[in-house]
Amino acid sequence: MSKTILGTGRRKTSVARVMLSEGEGNFEFNGKTIEDYFPSPSMRMTINKPFNVVGMEKKFNLKVNVNGSGLSAQADAVALGISRALIQFDPELRPKLKKAGLLTRDARKVERKKYGLKKARRAEQFTKR
Repeated sequence: MSKTILGTGRRKTSVARVMLSEGEGNFEFNGKTIEDYFPSPSMRMTINKPFNVVGMEKKFNLKVNVNGSGLSAQADAVALGISRALIQFDPELRPKLKKAGLLTRDARKVERKKYGLKKARRAEQFTKR
């Protein structure tokens, strides 16, 4: 069996642990297929983008454990994990992935609610009279 390459991706509160091994392109997400876990074609496109950028579609088997946040953030976390694993596989791929913006972790998170406000920034409506 070929060696397994690990990569970790994060987005909002989701964490994706990606295990990449050479194979025929089987994807498994928490024990489900990509079509079952990510029903939206745009999310599947986000996940496949690292492979498309480096031209290695259908060359790797993917096993992913992902949890936290929503499906969209999970898809972004998986893409980052795949990109990091591909760099471990071949460091020459780094410039292509970097140019495509796939190595930048999106650090935006939900701002916490402050006391005295209705939401993080939304204050009570001011009444003049």
